[in-house]
Amino acid sequence: MRLVVLASGRGSNLQAVLDAIANGSLRCSVEKVVSDVPTAKALERARTSGIPVACVRRRDFASRDEFDAALGDAVADARPDLVVLAGFMRVLGPRFLRRFPGAVINIHPALLPAFPGLNAQRQAIEAGVSRSGCTVHYVDEGMDTGPAIGQRAVPVLPGDDEAALSERILQQEHELLVEVIRALDASREEGHKMAKHMALISVHDKTGVEDFARGLVELGYGILSTGGTARAIRDAGVEVTDVSAVTGFPEVMDGRVKTLHPLIHAGILARPTAEHMAELAKIGGSPIDIVVSNLYPFQRTVESGAREEDIIENIDVGGPSMVRAAAKNFERVTVVVDPAHYGEILAELRESGSVSLAVRRSLAAEAFRHTAAYDCAISNYFAGAVHGDPAGPQAREMLTPEWTTGGVLVQSLRYGENPHQAAAFYRTSGCVPRGIAASKQLSGKELSFNNLADMDAAISTVREFDEPAVVIVKHGNPCGAGTGRGRDSHGLAEAFSVALECDPVSAFGGIVAANRSVDRAAAEAMKKLFLEVIAAPGFDDDALAVLRLKPNLRLIDMSAGAWQAAPSWDVRPVLGGFLVQQPDSTRDDGAGFSVVTKRAPDEREGIQLAYAWKLAAHVRSNAIVLWNGDGAVGVGAGQMNRVGAAKIAIEAAGERARGSVLASDGFFPFADTVELAADAGITAIIQPGGSVKDRDSIESANAHGLAMVFTGVRHFAH
Repeated sequence: MRLVVLASGRGSNLQAVLDAIANGSLRCSVEKVVSDVPTAKALERARTSGIPVACVRRRDFASRDEFDAALGDAVADARPDLVVLAGFMRVLGPRFLRRFPGAVINIHPALLPAFPGLNAQRQAIEAGVSRSGCTVHYVDEGMDTGPAIGQRAVPVLPGDDEAALSERILQQEHELLVEVIRALDASREEGHKMAKHMALISVHDKTGVEDFARGLVELGYGILSTGGTARAIRDAGVEVTDVSAVTGFPEVMDGRVKTLHPLIHAGILARPTAEHMAELAKIGGSPIDIVVSNLYPFQRTVESGAREEDIIENIDVGGPSMVRAAAKNFERVTVVVDPAHYGEILAELRESGSVSLAVRRSLAAEAFRHTAAYDCAISNYFAGAVHGDPAGPQAREMLTPEWTTGGVLVQSLRYGENPHQAAAFYRTSGCVPRGIAASKQLSGKELSFNNLADMDAAISTVREFDEPAVVIVKHGNPCGAGTGRGRDSHGLAEAFSVALECDPVSAFGGIVAANRSVDRAAAEAMKKLFLEVIAAPGFDDDALAVLRLKPNLRLIDMSAGAWQAAPSWDVRPVLGGFLVQQPDSTRDDGAGFSVVTKRAPDEREGIQLAYAWKLAAHVRSNAIVLWNGDGAVGVGAGQMNRVGAAKIAIEAAGERARGSVLASDGFFPFADTVELAADAGITAIIQPGGSVKDRDSIESANAHGLAMVFTGVRHFAH
C-alpha cells in the first residue's frame, strides 16, 4: 500500500511507520512526505530515508482553497492509497478531501470525541479525567470529527503534567498508527478497495433506495441487504451482498429472523478501538459503517382495520434492534431512518469522504425518536386492546410506573398560541385515528393552534348533550350553549340562536360545534356572524352551498369515527415532567344526586339543572353557569373565587337571570353565592356539596325558597 505522510513537526509518528516498514511488520511504502513548515524535522527524517519531500506553506497562498489545491497536487503525484496525517497542524478543506475520498486518516492525542483540537493533553489534565489516550480517525472538514478507526487508552496519573502525559500518549500513538495502517492494508489485501466501508440497507419504505445504494457503491461502499430490499437494489443493477451470505445463516421463520445475528450486530456495535476491531476480526466479522433501516408499517396496518394476527406480524424486531445499535454507536456509525436524508448524506460523503460527527449524532437522535415512537404506538395498541376506554373503571390499573405517549404528525402549524411559539398537531399513535385527528376540513383557511384547541373544547362540550345542541367557544371557554326543540328538521338553527343570545359580543370570531348535521336553516343563521370554525358530524349539501360563500370560514366534518372518538387521557406538561389523568365526563347517572333543600326542583328546573351541570363541567374553574329556557344565559369562567364567577355570570345574564338555574363546578365554602343567586331571582342550584359549611348554604337556600341539588361529584377544569 502506497502512503503519503503529512507532518508539521518532529515526525516521530512518521519514524514509527518507517521503523515498522524496515523491520517487516508493515508491508507498505512511504512514497512522499509533505509539510507546511520548511524546518519540520519530519522532512529531515524523510530525506535521511531517501523519501521525496515537498513543502507547501499556507502563507504563500491568498486563500485556503488555493492552499488545498496546491497541497493536493503535491500529494497526488505520489499516487497514494492512503494519506496519513501525523502531526499535520492544518484543517483540510473540501477541495483537498474530494481528491482523496475516504483515504485520509489522522492521529490525535485524545480519546475522541473528547478533547478535539490543539493541546488535547492539557485539556485532559485540566478536565480532571482519569484517562485519556489517542485516536486514529478518518478526516472530514471538522476539527477531529471524522469517524474513528482505532483508539488506545492511557491513564492520567496523579501529578501528571502536560509533558509527562504527552510522552506516554505518544508511545501509544506510534503503536496504534502502525496497527491501523496494517489493518487497512490487510483489508485491501483481502480484495477490498482501500478504505471501503460497508452499508447495511434493510428498509420497508424503498423510496430512493436504489439510487442511494448506487451512490454509496460509487464512493467505494459495499452493500449488505436482505429480502425485498436486496432484490430491489440488485434489480437496479447495483452489486449487493445478502446478509445470509455473511452470516452463513438463512432467513428463517418467514423472514422473522434474518439480521438478528452476532456478525451483524457485532459489526454495527464494534467501537473504533483496537480491542474491538481485533475481536470482530477474530469472529470473522467486518465493521458496518452505515445502517439504513425503516420499520414495518405497524401504524398503517392498525389504521387499515387489519386482523390482530396481521397487526402483530407488523411489529418489527430486527429493524429497531439494528437502528438502536447503530444509533448507540454514532461515534463510528451513521444511521439513517428517513429517505429524505439520502441526498445530503451522499453529498457530504462526496464532499469530505465521511459523514461528520455532528451529523451522525443528529441522525442518532432522530433514530431513537423513530424507535421510541414506534414502540409507543405498539404500547398504545396493546393498552387499548387490553384495557379499552381510559374513562372506564379500570383506569387506575393503567397508570403504570412508566408512562409512554406517542403521536404521528398530522400537520405543522404556522405557530402556537402566539406567533413566537413553534407548534404542530399530532394524532395518537397505535390506534385508528379518532376525534379531530380523523376529521375532514371541507372549506376555509388552514386550522391554527388556537382553532384546534378551541375546537376540542367545543366538541367535547356539545357531545354531552343528547338533544340537538350548539356550543360556542372563545379562548377555551363556552360563551354560549343552546338546545333545539325541533322547530326545524334538526333543531340546530334554534339551538344556535339561543346559544348566540348568551354572549353575542364574545361569540364574534368564536368556534361553533353542533351535535347534528348542519342543515340550510342552521347555515343561514350561522353565516350572519363572523366565525372562525364550524364543526359538526356532517353538513347538508345546501348548508355547504351557503357557508362556502365565506371563503375563510373553516368547516370541519366530524362524521363517523371522528365524532364517536373514545375519550383519551388528559396529559398536561409541567416543569420537569407531565401530569396524566383520566378524562372527565358529565355523563353522571344521577344515582348520587340528592335534593338537600326543603323544596325539590320542579320538572322545568330539573331539566335545566341537568343542562347547566353539563356545561359547567367544560368551563374553566371557578365556574358558574346560569341556564334559562333552552340555553345558557350567563357564564362566569376562570375566576380565583366562586363569588367573582357568580357575579360575572349574573351580570352577563342581566334580566334573564330571573327564573334561571345555577350550576357550580365546585362546592360553596360560604353561603354568599346562594345569597347572590337569590337576589338575582335564580330559582334552583346544582353543586357538588362537600363543604364543611354546606349547612349554611342549605339554610340560605331554604330561607329564600330555592331548590338545591348536591351531586357528590365535582368537575373542576383548570
